[in-house]
Parts: sequence; structure tokens; C-alpha cells
Amino acid sequence: MLLPDSTLKELLKGLSPEQITGKAGLFTQLQKQLLEAALRAEMTDHLGYDKHEKSDATNARNGFSKKTLKGQTGEMEIKIPRDRNAEFEPLIVKKNQTRFKEFDGQIISLFARGMTTREIQEHLKEMYDVDVSPTLISNVTEEVLVLVNEWQNRPLEEFYPVVYMDALWVKVRHEKRIINKAVHICLAINTEGRKEVLGMWIATSEGASFWHQILTDLATRGVTDICVACVDGLKGFPAAIQAVFPKTAVQTCIVHMIRNSLRFVNYKQRSAVIGSLKDIYKATSLDQAEIALSAFEDRWDATHPDISRSWRRNWPEITTFFAYPPAIRKILYTTNPLESVNAAIRKVTRNRLIFPHDTSVHKLFYLALDKASKKWKAPVLNWKAALGSFIILYQGPVPSRLTQSS
Repeated sequence: MLLPDSTLKELLKGLSPEQITGKAGLFTQLQKQLLEAALRAEMTDHLGYDKHEKSDATNARNGFSKKTLKGQTGEMEIKIPRDRNAEFEPLIVKKNQTRFKEFDGQIISLFARGMTTREIQEHLKEMYDVDVSPTLISNVTEEVLVLVNEWQNRPLEEFYPVVYMDALWVKVRHEKRIINKAVHICLAINTEGRKEVLGMWIATSEGASFWHQILTDLATRGVTDICVACVDGLKGFPAAIQAVFPKTAVQTCIVHMIRNSLRFVNYKQRSAVIGSLKDIYKATSLDQAEIALSAFEDRWDATHPDISRSWRRNWPEITTFFAYPPAIRKILYTTNPLESVNAAIRKVTRNRLIFPHDTSVHKLFYLALDKASKKWKAPVLNWKAALGSFIILYQGPVPSRLTQSS
């Protein structure tokens, strides 16, 4: 219910902006009065009779206690009504509550932007003149872990056409040392053509054996198969995938292959080498790609033989995308969708040179992913045709609802 304009004009008459929104301004006073009125109404409902009514009830009002709440207007002292039998449990301001819910949301929002505990403390002090301890900030952000655990263990779809797998590296304190840890991330294109992060897992290294554990976890959560898994060139990765999902085709990321190839090339030759490699992955067919690779060998093997050897060694996984129509090949041969996710994470982690523990990594990464996922509304371009191609080329069982819809 809105107050009449005439009432508002009378309240605001002659007041400066500071007197309206300042620490002891009108807004704070109204908030205090409304809270206390609501608490008195809750007490009336609890007892069953109003303050000045007669009653035969054994319980009665028994004065007030004081409580200080932290909020976005600073600290506010309010009076909490008490009853003689100490049975009153207020709902609008719960027992042991010391902050407004919006204040907790502000802390989580600042944490989600990558601010450190000290930066959050300074910001709240500067903006609201409220002193907040590191313990309080940690306790508030701990609430995010409930969401993280629910998200990490949620049931997944039975079938995913495409899953990208890669790891980000962060520095974490571990047993009084600072070490590098790999945050493994699985990003899927689901059957509706939309991006979906399936989970994140932390380990001290990125290896095929740990990826095998991750894939087993996906299977435990309901995934029966994946059409194409897009990965980097990690040794043993294809075998780890096919041990859990034997019908899955593996596509090695071309971008990763190019990056690895350029490690052997000096700066002046890079553009020329990239051009020759582009002839391979931009070829119109697998046969043309093989011709382009042979041409690359003729041109560059005399000075850079390790490049073609690497491409030959990974050729079956590099060329998986040639089985699909040109319109959807780019979906497969790069991990660009995952790179965009990683960019969203790096945006909020760039100020975090060192994480105090794995829990902090989980909280911040989850909040970054949750924020990024809100923008993933549109499906992949030409998705219906793409899904049809996946179903036709896939060798395993496909859910009947997909074959009907395609």
C-alpha cells in the first residue's frame, strides 16, 4: 500500500538529502518505526489479544529488549517485544539475527565481484559506516556453499550432444604453502542448444586419471552418454573419456593445437605458420585436410618438424569435426564457448592472487558461473539442424524424445 503524495510531501517538507537518506535520516527512522510496529503486531498475534485488551491468558507482554541490526544505512537499534513465558519467536527479525537480509546480499555481491575480505570491510565502512569483521564476512559467504553443493550434485540430463572440458589454474594456500591447483570445468551444450556448466572439480594437477573420476561423477549424476567431447591435447584424455562413455567421439581443440605448435616458432614466422595450419582445419573435407597437412610438412618440416609430428600423432582426434556439416564444425573444433566462461571467471578472480583455501575457490567460481549463466538465453545458431546431425552420426542409443523432436 502506497502512502498518499500529500503525506509524503508533508514528511519531506524542508528536509535536505542528508536528512532523508543519511545515517539518522527520515528513511532510517521510518524503517525503525515500521519494524517495531510489525514486531508489536507479531506479539499481538502471538498472545491473541491487543495491548490494552483484557484477557484471561496466562502469558502477557513483558517489556522490550534491545537489538542492533547492521544494514545499508548503518547500524540501527530497535526494540524487540518480550512475553512473560519467553515463548515469542519473531519472524520479521529472528532471534540471533544481527543483520538485515539485504546487507548479507550486499556482502555476497561484493564477494562475487572478486573483492577480498579486506576490500569488503573497507567498502562497507566507507559506504555505510559499519564495522564488519572478517569472520562475519566469511560466515555470510559460507551460505553460498549450500548452493554450491546443491548445484554440484544436481541430477543431469541423460544425453549431451557436446561437452567441453578444460582446467583453469589458481594459487591456493595448502598446508602452509602456496601451490597451483587446477579447477576442472565441464561445459555442455545441452539438447536445447544452450550452454550449461555441469560442475567444477579441484585437484593439484590436471591429468587423465582425474578427468576419468570427473566423467564417472557425471555418469553417477545421470549422464548416460555424450556425442562429442571437446578437449585439449592432454595425453590419455581420449582413453579416459571412452572408458566411461565408449560411444563418445573425441575432438581435440584446434586452438590448443595451434598454441602448442607456436611454441616451436619464432615471432617473425608465426603468421606464416598459422596460415599454413589454417589451410588444414579450414579445409572443406578430410581428404583436403590431409593434403593441406602434407603441404605443411613439405614447407615447414625442414625447420619445424615437431609441429607436423604432433598433428599426425593426434590426427584422429583433430579431424573428428569433418564428419559434421560445415555450419556446425566451429562448435566442435574450438573450446571457444568454454574460453568465454573462463574469461567470466578471470574477470572476478584477477584481484585474487592467492585463495586461502579450496572453499573460497568454490564459492567465487560458483558465483561467477551463476552470473555468467544468466546471459545464456539463446541457443546455438542453427541448433535444430545441428542436433539432427549429432543424432544421425552418433553410434549410441539416443533418447526417444530427441529422435522425435529432430
